[in-house]
Amino acid sequence: MDYIVSHVKNVAVIKIKSERGTVKDANAVKESIDEELRGGHQNITIDMTELTYVDSNFLGSLVTGLKHAIKAGGDLRLVGFQPPVKTMFELTRLYNIFRIYDSVDEAVESFSDPSQD
Repeated sequence: MDYIVSHVKNVAVIKIKSERGTVKDANAVKESIDEELRGGHQNITIDMTELTYVDSNFLGSLVTGLKHAIKAGGDLRLVGFQPPVKTMFELTRLYNIFRIYDSVDEAVESFSDPSQD
């Protein structure tokens, strides 16, 4: 999986640079989240703007990443759903456990907004 990590206001932003999130990418996304947590970034935003497909393994890695972030005292937020990805989150009802935003800026700002907790 190709991705780029940046840090904005002490939030790790992982931008996925692939169109498909599949079983072969699931471990890489989980590892990138864990690496940021080990580096002291408890708050993480995953930018999924380029993804047009995600499978159950990839979704599972995001759930695991969320659990790890919460255990570390932070949170994981998602950004940029294309319609097919949004549909998967609706079908699996994962939209109930993740905070989902339209832009990276909104997600990053939400970490400093007490009303978002």
